Amino acid sequence: MTAPTRHRSPGQPSRLLLVYPATEQLGWVRRFQLPPLSLQMVAAVTPPAWEVVLADEVHEEVPFEGDFDLVGITAMTHQATRAYQIADRFRAQNVPVVLGGMHPSVLPEEALSHADAVVVGEAETVWATLLADFAAGHLARIYRPTIPTGTELTIPWAEREILAGRKYLTTQTVQASRGCPYDCPFCTVTNYFGKQFRYRSAEDMLAELRTFRNRLVVFVDDNLLGNPARARPLLEGMADMKIRWGGQTSLRFAEDPALVKLVARSGCIGLFVGIESVSGVNANLAKSRSRSTRKDLVKRVQDEGIILEASVIFGFDDQDESIFEETVRFMEECAPSVPTFHILTPYPGTALFEQFDREGRLLHKDWSRYNHVEVVFRPKLMTPERLYRGWVEARKAAYSLRAICARVARQPGIRLTNFAYNMLRKGPNDRLARTFKREGMPCASIETLGRGLS
Repeated sequence: MTAPTRHRSPGQPSRLLLVYPATEQLGWVRRFQLPPLSLQMVAAVTPPAWEVVLADEVHEEVPFEGDFDLVGITAMTHQATRAYQIADRFRAQNVPVVLGGMHPSVLPEEALSHADAVVVGEAETVWATLLADFAAGHLARIYRPTIPTGTELTIPWAEREILAGRKYLTTQTVQASRGCPYDCPFCTVTNYFGKQFRYRSAEDMLAELRTFRNRLVVFVDDNLLGNPARARPLLEGMADMKIRWGGQTSLRFAEDPALVKLVARSGCIGLFVGIESVSGVNANLAKSRSRSTRKDLVKRVQDEGIILEASVIFGFDDQDESIFEETVRFMEECAPSVPTFHILTPYPGTALFEQFDREGRLLHKDWSRYNHVEVVFRPKLMTPERLYRGWVEARKAAYSLRAICARVARQPGIRLTNFAYNMLRKGPNDRLARTFKREGMPCASIETLGRGLS
């Protein structure tokens, strides 16, 4: 297809706007957010002939009146509605738009109704081709890189200069790995990022880390320690760098006491782990042959002074109303530093979405509400209202002052830090409980939800 282009003077660079959509107003909390790493990588592989501008709606308004030749927008599912609104407005001004990110990747035809082109999957390997096609006036509709194979990951260092002037928790976010072999039915990672853990070389990672000026680093990997053999050289190299880092991984890594000690020695101060469910087929450790209990593993990590945020999901088909009380008791027994509760969300592109869609259990396809905090499907063993109420009540119970103090007491080495983290979470949980008591579910009834089914 031929996309509209703008005429510039000889030598004047083309202008590219990269947009990260926001779905809510965060106020002062935006200072604790992380910058969009994917857009920094796109900026890094953009040829020098282009001037790149970032608009992160968390921090500023989108410059709709700016003079841009091309607009690129990334979107996860909960951001898709807003991304489409932004795209439509630019296209109405005759400015071409490219959509990418997870949601356009899994629903490219839907995205194409709001864009001139869609990137499916990892953008770094096709971005230069896309820009060359655009400059030549024959932009393709879909750019689909080959789904990665092998165990090696080669990606550019992020372009951090485009973050200037914004206040984030840190701009020092990095990615050491992609892909996953587990293929969980509620996850899109395996289908679009490969069926193995792919790692950057330790040398490349450490070289990038040495360019950082501050001590705090956040890894955005889905499972940084998924392949311990590949992670160890990185951890060993970080041990002498005096950085402090946090990231996300599976609790399985704690089955190796020596690895836990290395993680602590490398400067780790906090980890987010997905327990998924405290019982049944979706319990995370049910997928391994662990000889340790989750209580043992949680304690092993916390004994090294690491803040452990443990996440569970409510709404699986084998869960009935008893799951809420069972989960609260589990959190009391295991005492992870910070418990987190989510509502199961069947994202497009997952086996779970296909199942629920086939069974007629989706309540609607309003993507803005596919956000882990609203019920968008009919559970198997309880009503949507009961699922939502149980989620609210579990959060309230886990963040009572008594429960917080009991958890903090179990990790004496970092009580003050642990207490501060918990109190920051207590406020939102208390507000949620008060709102639910006053208003109930975000949608008033099943009939209301049913009218949104499409």
